[in-house]
Amino acid sequence: MKRFKSRPNSWQDHWTRKARKEKYPARSVYKLEEIQRKYKVIRQGAAVLDLGCAPGSWLLLASRLTGSRGKIVGIDLQAVTIDLPPNATALKGDIFAPRGQVAAALEKSFDTILSDMAPATTGNKVVDAARSLELCRQALAIACRRLRPGGNFVCKVLQGSDFKEFTNEVGKLFKRRHNFKPRSSRKASREIFVIGLDRLRSGN
Repeated sequence: MKRFKSRPNSWQDHWTRKARKEKYPARSVYKLEEIQRKYKVIRQGAAVLDLGCAPGSWLLLASRLTGSRGKIVGIDLQAVTIDLPPNATALKGDIFAPRGQVAAALEKSFDTILSDMAPATTGNKVVDAARSLELCRQALAIACRRLRPGGNFVCKVLQGSDFKEFTNEVGKLFKRRHNFKPRSSRKASREIFVIGLDRLRSGN
């Protein structure tokens, strides 16, 4: 009897090989690259906050996009172990209970705030979406306090029943709001990026 071998995951192979070749620690970098190409969320010389920054791919890309005059700060519960350029810093800590350097970083102002935070998934779509939304709302709360007028916001969300409510909240803070699923995301994934462009001075 002829045995059938499972076909390799071409999606994973392509983006993984590309990331390895271009010296990024994760293929998620291409999601931010697509967002940047379409919406120009990061400018030269910008101050950027990267929430959920491990393993560091977005930090590397953001540091290149801002140039040497830019400043990128990343925060994650996990340590970033790769070497970072001089204009990028990674801090280990909890944005729900910030202390020390993390608390100090969250008192600064930024031109762009990125969130690629994701919850520890359970396999239950309702629970996972609720946990994702909790992270997103915390990222948005930080943006409300620390994002400069004219600044941009990028946040990954696992779509659930409260997704539209969250996008409406984002829309109230920015001149333009977009929902975007990068080509480099898995087709079966429920993740989508909510993008707020040009932060309103009044916040409404």
